[in-house]
Amino acid sequence: MLKPLGDSSILIQLGDAIDPALNQRVHALDAILQTSPAVTETVPAYCTILVHYNPLVTTYNQIKNIIEEKISLLDDATHRPSRRLEIPVLYGSASGLDFEAVATTLTLSPSELIRLHSEREYTVYMMGFTPGFPYLGILNEKLTLPRMSTPRTRVPAGSVAIAGSQTGIYPVDSPGGWHILGHTPLKLFDPTSDNPFLFSPGDTVKFIPT
Repeated sequence: MLKPLGDSSILIQLGDAIDPALNQRVHALDAILQTSPAVTETVPAYCTILVHYNPLVTTYNQIKNIIEEKISLLDDATHRPSRRLEIPVLYGSASGLDFEAVATTLTLSPSELIRLHSEREYTVYMMGFTPGFPYLGILNEKLTLPRMSTPRTRVPAGSVAIAGSQTGIYPVDSPGGWHILGHTPLKLFDPTSDNPFLFSPGDTVKFIPT
C-alpha cells in the first residue's frame, strides 16, 4: 500500500506486523530504492518505508510508478546482506538498574534472566529514537514487560534494556522508559566517524554476558 505524506514523501506499507521475514523485505526494498536518483532519502521501519523525494523534480505519480516498479523486483529470495555483531554485556549490579526488579517481577532467577536475554540472536528492525538506537527483536515471551510508567530523565549511554517484546541499547545519555538489565562498553554512536553508527537495520545481534 502506498500513501502520500505531505508534498514530498510517500509511505510504503508492506504489512502490519513485527515479523523477521517482512522486515527483511523492507530492507531489501529499501536497498533497491536507494539506487534511484529520484529518491532523496528513505526511512525504513518494521514494516514500512518512508520515501522522500524532491517535488520540484519528481511528481507524485512519477515516484509512485518508480516505487511500484521496484516492488515488482522483489521476490522471496530477495534479501539485504546482514552483519552479525556480538555485543558484550555486564548484567546486573550497578550496570543493570532494573535487573533485580525485572527478575522479581518475572519470577526469574538472575541466571535465568541473563540466559533468556542472551541466548537469542536479535534482528535490528529499525533505528530511532536517538541517533544509533537499535530496536531489536523479538524477545522471549517470558521477558515481555510494558515500559516503565514513569521514564527516567537520564539513562546512561550503553544501557541494555527491554520493553514490550523488544530489547535495545541506549547510544547516548538520554531520557528513557525501558527496563535496564545491563551495560555494554561499546560505543554505538560516533558523530566524528565516517560510519557514525555501530548498527544498521537488518543486522543480527548476539549479546555476550561478561
